[in-house]
Amino acid sequence: METVTLADAKARLSELVERAASGESVSITRRGKTVAQITPIETPREPVDVERLRALTAAMEPQSEAGADFVRRMRDEDRY
Repeated sequence: METVTLADAKARLSELVERAASGESVSITRRGKTVAQITPIETPREPVDVERLRALTAAMEPQSEAGADFVRRMRDEDRY
């Protein structure tokens, strides 16, 4: 966990919030003592319905070309 001063936290709040959203925790200090902490919110994940996923993938058409060839063709033919 990173520790930042209150002045740094004020200047970099958007960055610290983004880091918390990606899973990191940040401790904020004032005069050397921890006064606050920014932590990510634990959001429950929905369980995956395995049978529905199998049905979806079974209904998909198989690729006609290898993945590497597809990416190479997209890179060479198209502007991105």
